[in-house]
Amino acid sequence: MEHQNAVKEALNALYHHPDDTVRVQADRWLQNFQGTLDAWQVADNLLHDSSSNLETLIFCSQTLRSKVQRDFEELPPGAFQKLRQSLTTLLKKFHKGPPKVRTQISIAVAALAVHVPAADWGDGGIVSWLRDEMNMHPEYVPGFLELLTVLPEETFNYKIAARPDRRRQFEKELTSQMEAALSILTACLNIIELKEQVLEAFASWLRLRHGIPGAVLACHSLVHAALSSLNCDPLSEASVNVISELIHHTASPSSGGISAQTPLIQVIVPQILSLKAHLRDSSKDEEDVKAIGRLFADVGDSYVELIATGSDESMVIVHALLEVASHPEFDIASMTFNFWHSLQLTLTKRDSYISLGSEASIDAERNRRQHIFRPAYESLVSLVGFKVQYPEDYQNLSYEDLKEFKQTRYAVADVLIDAALILGGDTTLKILYMKLLEANAQTGKDFQEWRPAEAILFCIWAISNYVSVVEAEVMPQVMALLQNLPQQAQLLQTACLLVGAYSKWLNAAPASVSILPSIIRILMTGMGTSEDCAAAAALAFRHICDDCRKNLCGYFEDLFKIYCMAINGGGSYKVSAEDSLNLVEALGMVVTELPLDQAKSALEKLCFSAASPLQEAAKEDLDKKHARELTVHIDRFAFLFRYVNHPEAVAAEINKHWAIFRVIFDARPWDMRTMESLCRACKYAVRTSGRYIINTIGEMLAKIQFHYQQHHQPCFLYLSSEVIKIFGSDPSCADYLKNLIETLFAHTTCLMTSIKEVTARPDIADDCFLLASRCLRYCPHLFIPSPIFSPLVDCAMIGITVQHREACHSILTFLSDIFDLEKSVNEEQFVRIRDSVIIPRGATITRILISSLAGALPSSRLDTVTYALLALTRTYGLQAVGWAKESVSLIPQTAVTETESTKFLQALSDVAYGADVNSLIGHVEELSDVCRRNRTVQELVQAALKPLELNLVAPVS
Repeated sequence: MEHQNAVKEALNALYHHPDDTVRVQADRWLQNFQGTLDAWQVADNLLHDSSSNLETLIFCSQTLRSKVQRDFEELPPGAFQKLRQSLTTLLKKFHKGPPKVRTQISIAVAALAVHVPAADWGDGGIVSWLRDEMNMHPEYVPGFLELLTVLPEETFNYKIAARPDRRRQFEKELTSQMEAALSILTACLNIIELKEQVLEAFASWLRLRHGIPGAVLACHSLVHAALSSLNCDPLSEASVNVISELIHHTASPSSGGISAQTPLIQVIVPQILSLKAHLRDSSKDEEDVKAIGRLFADVGDSYVELIATGSDESMVIVHALLEVASHPEFDIASMTFNFWHSLQLTLTKRDSYISLGSEASIDAERNRRQHIFRPAYESLVSLVGFKVQYPEDYQNLSYEDLKEFKQTRYAVADVLIDAALILGGDTTLKILYMKLLEANAQTGKDFQEWRPAEAILFCIWAISNYVSVVEAEVMPQVMALLQNLPQQAQLLQTACLLVGAYSKWLNAAPASVSILPSIIRILMTGMGTSEDCAAAAALAFRHICDDCRKNLCGYFEDLFKIYCMAINGGGSYKVSAEDSLNLVEALGMVVTELPLDQAKSALEKLCFSAASPLQEAAKEDLDKKHARELTVHIDRFAFLFRYVNHPEAVAAEINKHWAIFRVIFDARPWDMRTMESLCRACKYAVRTSGRYIINTIGEMLAKIQFHYQQHHQPCFLYLSSEVIKIFGSDPSCADYLKNLIETLFAHTTCLMTSIKEVTARPDIADDCFLLASRCLRYCPHLFIPSPIFSPLVDCAMIGITVQHREACHSILTFLSDIFDLEKSVNEEQFVRIRDSVIIPRGATITRILISSLAGALPSSRLDTVTYALLALTRTYGLQAVGWAKESVSLIPQTAVTETESTKFLQALSDVAYGADVNSLIGHVEELSDVCRRNRTVQELVQAALKPLELNLVAPVS
């Protein structure tokens, strides 16, 4: 009673107390209570208590459902009968509601059925038991029907903490009882008021995809009941669900596939097609139209390969789907989008025609089919173009509405690309251009109403990758038209995006040199219109300079002036600091095309414009500057060093401006943002310049080493990683690099002596082990024999279970690289050193990896952990299997049975003998599933494996 009263008080506080703090505390208490053993009895008592209010009933039904799903193993042997009796009584008690409570009780009974073998329910399993209960207590049929509905749904509910073997067995039990379930539902059809509930239950059982013969279903009373309900007004939602599941059922391989289900298809498809007229019936409720559209989309998606043959019957379906696509409501029209994509893939991919044999036959059939579907895709292009039109009240759109509008545009863009792949980009472009002319004719000269024109320009932008660079009929007219657009912000933004997207066409155009100046004027106008428009213009500027760089070489001075105005805010330009980097990149590409002498001069001007503000800042107190005041200029250096592909010129500039870099390194090593920006610039300088930067490398590495020991900035590690990649094998740099490696790793291992410290510095862990993997690949001769190699492996072992995704991945990859050392460095001395470090730690590493599989790391890391375990097993063979056996033996058999552990170890043994690693993956996933099935088991396994107790051996010299 004490616990029951406490639950009631906490629920009252949660729902009714005015203080937020009290409500949060109550919620936390209730969540903790649900995890206790007492929750079973308390929830059960309160559900049987007639005085419990709705809030109490909902909470307790959810608690009991959760306990059955997750914590069934807490109950003593033999508790099943009492629990089933109690749940059955509750199901009868709440057979008329409240619905939320009844549903939770039904799910709890279904979860119980997943845990308990069919024999415990009596002869025939739970379905036969349920039929008997319904026969004995017909007054409770509505409650039992809900249980019958949720049973198949719980088959694939992984919240239920059942072992994988038991889950598979339950699925078999349920599919074997399909006929009995449908028999119950058929009997219940006679109760008119239960028809909707019966059909929902039927849809649920169809999701099991059990291979009921199509001929049986075609004449089944449940199917005919659903089909007859399609003519109801309003449309029966349950009937639509049944028909939808029947469509998926007929296309499912487990049901024998389409050929085996032909009798059923011949019954349902004509019935669906008869609904086509309703799509244009203005008196129809929108939800009904949406349901009809869903059925047509299901038919298209499920039978796309049949439809792709282009038969007369299939074209009837295609025309119906075009009708759906033409609906003014995007939610309805977009239901067909997946079909158009699947059809495009089926029509274009070679695999669809492989059975025809010869290439000539394949080409002929492909051409025949694509010709048949061309009119459909031409209609589709015309239909979807205006669905991307800005709404009239676009200025008042909320952030969420604007986000949804953008998603709509990208969905339509994907459909247009599908059409372009069938029709060809040039043909699709012509259709869109005709729509553009129509829009202009309808809305007045010079696009006085800009929204229809902007929508079509967006569509033309979407297909840019599929329009031929030699297209000479439409694109010249589009480019000429762009020059006469009104300066409306959204229209100009789309025009700028379009210009950038067709940069390759601009480069190939015969009149390219004469067109480019007018195009650049459009972009300059865009830069001064709005921030979004300026961003689009800067991006387009980059694309044009990338693809038209040869034609722009003679315009460098003019481009430089535009750049200076943009970054200095001249001409009312609205280019942000981030977007200005597109302009830097653009000029860098043009500079790359210049001869070396001219490139050096051009790069010097660009670097000077970036260096001057930094030099001015250095005259003041750099400590007091905001990071943004420096990084905006340093980032421009980074982009120049990245995109100007003249190693000598870049080396000359980094050497020239190293003095200001040095000043900033020394003045702000504590400032992560500035250091990241500076290291990025240095990284690209190293990457582009290569050996030309050799004179500066020594001092750069010295700065990194010194400041890393003081301020632990992760970016010093990733800059070192780039240096290792470029100079790792250079004998002249060996002393520098050896000292760098040992200093950085020695300091890092001192920082991370526990999982708590690794967790506190995940970025350092990430970059440290990325650097370590690079050392293994590019300078193993410096890294493996060094005294830091062994401590770094210890550090990796400490950090394996870090929850930070990137850090964990880098650590596991480093260990895998060590295990796979022979793949990259097959030198006996290195392998010998590796073995002397790994073998003494092998048992511990294996235990941590198995613990990670079993729940110490999220299940999303399973692939990375599995690969590391496989690499270890491949390298150390049966010795690794022995380590694994030792670890698995620690796990109590209440958590993992002997059979389950034997399967896992046998799979490992097979890998050790050279079997395909794919054979292990299923067993690893199964072991992981077993160990994670609920919190109690997971805690038990982790307590046994103790992943944080490393038992590290003494460092090996």
